[in-house]
Amino acid sequence: MIKTIDARMVAKMFLGGAKNLESKKEWINELNVFPVPDGDTGTNMTLTITAAAAEVNALSDLNMENLSKCISSGSLRGARGNSGVILSQLLRGFTKGIKEHEELDVIDLAGAMQKAVETAYKAVMKPKEGTILTVAKGAANKAAELAQTEEDIEEFCIQILAEAEAVLEKTPDMLPVLKEAGVVDSGGQGLVEVLRGALDALQGKEIDYAFEAPRKENIVKISPQTETDIKFGYCTEFIIMLEKPFDERTEMDFKGFLESIGDSIVVVSDDDIVKVHVHTNDPGLAIQRALQYGGLSRMKIDNMRLEHEEKLIKDASKIAAEEAKKEKNLSAPKEGPHKEMGFIAVSAGEGLSEIFQSLGVDYLIEGGQTMNPSTEDMLQAISQVNADNIFILPNNKNIILAANQAGYLTKDKKIYVIPTKTVPQGITAMINYIPEETPEQNEARMQSEIMNVKTGQVTYAVRDTRIDDKEIHEGDIMGIGDKGILSVGKDIADTTLDMLDQMVDDDTEIVSVYYGAEVEKFQAEELGRRAGERYPNAEVEVHDGGQPVYYYVISAE
Repeated sequence: MIKTIDARMVAKMFLGGAKNLESKKEWINELNVFPVPDGDTGTNMTLTITAAAAEVNALSDLNMENLSKCISSGSLRGARGNSGVILSQLLRGFTKGIKEHEELDVIDLAGAMQKAVETAYKAVMKPKEGTILTVAKGAANKAAELAQTEEDIEEFCIQILAEAEAVLEKTPDMLPVLKEAGVVDSGGQGLVEVLRGALDALQGKEIDYAFEAPRKENIVKISPQTETDIKFGYCTEFIIMLEKPFDERTEMDFKGFLESIGDSIVVVSDDDIVKVHVHTNDPGLAIQRALQYGGLSRMKIDNMRLEHEEKLIKDASKIAAEEAKKEKNLSAPKEGPHKEMGFIAVSAGEGLSEIFQSLGVDYLIEGGQTMNPSTEDMLQAISQVNADNIFILPNNKNIILAANQAGYLTKDKKIYVIPTKTVPQGITAMINYIPEETPEQNEARMQSEIMNVKTGQVTYAVRDTRIDDKEIHEGDIMGIGDKGILSVGKDIADTTLDMLDQMVDDDTEIVSVYYGAEVEKFQAEELGRRAGERYPNAEVEVHDGGQPVYYYVISAE
């Protein structure tokens, strides 16, 4: 019988859960309700938890408090997509419940699970049942019930996993869209896999606990400042495990010191952990100053001059292309004087990025479908915009929570997340920005105007399914609207026009067509001509979006 577990066992269980989730991520991706080639729930949850797992593996002084800090901070900053953000909040709440204990019994674990659910529900503005939240709540309620009679932690965990699986099987009854597609909730499945892996570790099953921190450039690329002359040569990153108070005044003093020895500074504090990033010629000075506040973890120093030289040698053609891009004023961020309001947008596709640049966006994060940027990517972008008030346009419903989380973690700037779910909504938001008005007035106007945008996106099906009363077969072309699938067919142009028929009405004034990377210009122009004949009362505009995955992204306003 196992009555208590210590920090070492908790760490093993956490890593076991992360490893099991990682092994199932592609299967979880395929549980996506819509059969589109951008299912990413498994990927997002895996990247979120492995960001924390890498910090746990690097922890030298293992106790419950330090372990809790690593899990909470790592998952919070590594969170990607709605499912990843919710998972990070579950972990954050759970670690709050265990951090002050040296050992845990079933009562402690049950209390931490309740805290996890409370924290996650608070983080979501409109919690929806039949999701990962429901599975977490079911498991936590079962834990509270078991804690009254069961002392054996192994049996406790076995029954909690069984309850989580039972609740997961009921999610299609709570969300009709799941039942129609014949799948359970993918986020809930991800959580079950974490619990299953944790139980495997508790039972002593052989698990490879090695993790590497996910490399940002493999998932999302924040458009860098291109400089042939690098002023500060070493990219220095580390985490301070605070041992002394680190209030707002101390944080400002520390930032001031870093500014005196370098640039590209990011200092983000959360509870007893401070994440630091600085470009400097003397990393030792930054490290020495940081040691005044506590021990250091996750230290990483890269020679940017050496990397720059290697990049020039290995990828000269790409560098030339980037320089040409810079000459055309397409690179971000834009250096400039301090201003009151700045803008960050998520964009996928060179053409769409050009449009956002022309509308005044200061910093672009390359991402979107299949490439959801993390909270830390958002924080990095925020640090590059020299403004007191920053508007973030996520342009994807699966990125909004990560943007909100970045806003919560930002203390020195006011962040306004405009909940744009599509790129056309983001473009409309920028068009309606008025420099003479206050940030609050602009926020209200933007949020109001994006509600007038109808968006359609055209892609192909990756599996057979039935949804929205439509039979869909692998390889079919689908036109997806704001609330579901509008058209299904075999021909891209015909399916797109069928979708438009359901978007355009007598009040529509403008139809904007953004064609993707797999569509030729003449094909898009022909589609625009046919749409113009079909809707003579609306102005039809055709733009090169360059986006992946989607043949067309279309707005009707």
